[in-house]
Amino acid sequence: MGPGPSDRINSSQIEGAAVQPCVFIHTNHKQMLGALVGRHALRRNSAAAEKFEIRILDTADYSFLREREGQLFLRDGEKRAWRYEDLQSFTPLRFLPPEIMGYQGRAVVMDPDIFAAADIWDLLSRDMEGKAIFCRPRSGSKLLEGCMASSVMLLDCAKLTHWRCRENFAELFAFKRDYAEWICLKLEPRDRLGRLEDEWNDFDHLGPDTKLLHNTKRQTQPRKTGLPVDYTPAVKWVKLSKPLTWLEPLRRGSERDAGRTYRPHPDRKQEQFFFGLLRECLMSGVVTEDMLREEMRHNHVRHDAFEVLDRTPPLAA
Repeated sequence: MGPGPSDRINSSQIEGAAVQPCVFIHTNHKQMLGALVGRHALRRNSAAAEKFEIRILDTADYSFLREREGQLFLRDGEKRAWRYEDLQSFTPLRFLPPEIMGYQGRAVVMDPDIFAAADIWDLLSRDMEGKAIFCRPRSGSKLLEGCMASSVMLLDCAKLTHWRCRENFAELFAFKRDYAEWICLKLEPRDRLGRLEDEWNDFDHLGPDTKLLHNTKRQTQPRKTGLPVDYTPAVKWVKLSKPLTWLEPLRRGSERDAGRTYRPHPDRKQEQFFFGLLRECLMSGVVTEDMLREEMRHNHVRHDAFEVLDRTPPLAA
């Protein structure tokens, strides 16, 4: 299951790319359904859908990600093994849109577990005040570490000519670049970063002001409740210089005790929002029943998806 030819981008399409503003949703096969539902939400909730493109970046189209399977790379100062089949193996593709756009124009890049509740054109067309990137900070301990949330970024592609995704990815395995610093945008000068309002990347919160709902907590993904966990938990080491890591062994033990399955999302509204969008995708043919059953068979979607759809009220127009 995946996007049609007009929605996929591969390396041969970089040259001569159009400069019409574009929203990029990066994903892999495990989260393709989320990407399709996310694309639908962007279109349904925009009054200016003809003014921008939406493209899906699929890891299957970028062999340089697959070729590194099992190789060691640098993350948080430690050497880890790269897993192409990890739930979030698509994250390096966050840095590909400027190159695809020919380093021209505006782009938004977002994760496949983000769903528009407002008009994305308001973001694409905003005044960037001379900045290269607009994004929001991470929360919790990542906020205190100065980590920015690159899961939603508004990009002025002309100001990001140093973003060379394939080359930068290779630097991880030469131990010249740290994944954590890359993904947190710590390698970017701070005066080039603009502050995005939290509602444009609303972490597990759906309220009247939410623009883009982001289901950030992997273990409570609404579409995966009850399924075996299929991601690699982040390994966080206890560091004497970082008091926030001192309780890490207790947290890891608590996760083990909770069982390795996806838990229900604590906010029923967010489950209803996703399945309301999925219902519309089924009605329009963006997703078919056969596609959904195939996703269930691969444990990419909860096995009671049709029952949840039956009890989900239609979304407001």
